[in-house]
Amino acid sequence: MTHAPPGYVCSEDGTRADVRTAPWGCPLCGGPWDLDFTPDPDAVLEPSAGPNSLWRYGPVLPLPGAFSISLAEGHTPLIPLGERIHAKLDYLMPTLSFKDRGAVMLVELARRLAPQRVVADSSGNAGTSVAAYCARAGLDCEIFVPEGTSEKKTEQMRAHGAVVRVVPGGREAAALAARKEADAPGVFYASHVFNPYFLHGTKTYVYEVWEEMGRRLPEALVVPVGNGTLLLGAALATQELARRGVRPPALIAVQSEAVAPLAEAFAAGADDAAPVEQRPTLAEGIAIPAPPRARQILAAVRASGGTFVTVPDARLREAQRDLARRGFFVEPTAAACWAAVSPTSPTDPLQGRTAVIPLCGAGAKTGLAP
Repeated sequence: MTHAPPGYVCSEDGTRADVRTAPWGCPLCGGPWDLDFTPDPDAVLEPSAGPNSLWRYGPVLPLPGAFSISLAEGHTPLIPLGERIHAKLDYLMPTLSFKDRGAVMLVELARRLAPQRVVADSSGNAGTSVAAYCARAGLDCEIFVPEGTSEKKTEQMRAHGAVVRVVPGGREAAALAARKEADAPGVFYASHVFNPYFLHGTKTYVYEVWEEMGRRLPEALVVPVGNGTLLLGAALATQELARRGVRPPALIAVQSEAVAPLAEAFAAGADDAAPVEQRPTLAEGIAIPAPPRARQILAAVRASGGTFVTVPDARLREAQRDLARRGFFVEPTAAACWAAVSPTSPTDPLQGRTAVIPLCGAGAKTGLAP
C-alpha cells in the first residue's frame, strides 16, 4: 500500500494541507510551511547498514517507502581543522554543495507527485542541485536566478537540462518571479525556503556528524545563515537526537557583515528580523535581506544557547585563501564560518568549545575572491 507523504502545517496559524493539493505557501499568512512529521525516537537507527547516501537515515526521514532518486549524496568526510574544530566537506557532494541534501528530498517528493514541470529560484547552488536531481528523475525543470549569478553555476544548471530564467534585480526578485510561476497548474515549486522537505534533507548533515563522531555531537555547530536552511535542518536534527539522549550543541550562526538582518535582530533581542538593504558581498549565498523563516531561525539559535557572528568581506577573502592553503578550495560563502572561528578571528565565539563547521560549496564554482 502506498502511503501519502506527511502533510504541511503552518507554524504561524496552524493551517494544515495535503502535499498533493497544497499551494506552495500557507494560504492564510503566505508564510513557509513546516512538516507534520516527528520521527519515532525508538525506531532503530543503524545508518551503517543502509545505502551509501543520505537515505541511510530512512527511519528519521519523512518520505515513506522505497526511494528512487539518488546520486550517492551525503556521507561527506569530517576532517580536523584545528585543535578543537572539525570541518565537514560538503563541497564534495555530487553538485559540489550541501544543497544536494535538500534537493534530493524535494525531487523525490516531486517524482511521487508527478508534476508537469518543476520550478525553483536560486542564487546558484540550490538551482544547480535541483537541476541535477530533476535530470536524474526525468523531470522538466526551470530555474529563476537573479542577474549577476555566477556564470559557472548557470552553466551547470543548463548542462543538466534546466531552463534558466535570469531575472533583473536581486535575490528577492528571482524568488517573486518563481512564486508567480509556481501558481500555474501542474507546477511543483521546489523551494528550498518554503518547502520543509528541504529542511528534512539538510538535517542529515547533523546525523552524519553524529555518526562520524561516534554517536555524539560537538559542543557547537557553526553554520552560515542566509535563508537558514542548513541551520533549521540542524535544529531539527539536534532536537530529534536529543530525544535519543544525545546532548544538543549550541548553534552559532554566521552572516555577512554587509547583509545581516538576523544578526541585527538577535542583537536587538527581537523575535523577527526587519528587511535590510541588499548590499554587495563576497558571501552571495547568504546575502538574504528578508529571510522568510527569520522568526524560526532566531528562536532556534536562542533555544540552543547559541549566538550570531558577522564577518566582513576582508575576513571572508582571507579565510578562503587560508582554507586553500590547508587543502580546501571553497567558495567565499563557504569560508564564512572559518572566518568567524579561525585562530586569527578578532572574536572567539567558540570560547574553547569543540565545534564542527561546514565547507558547503566548492571554489570551482566561483574561483578565488578578488
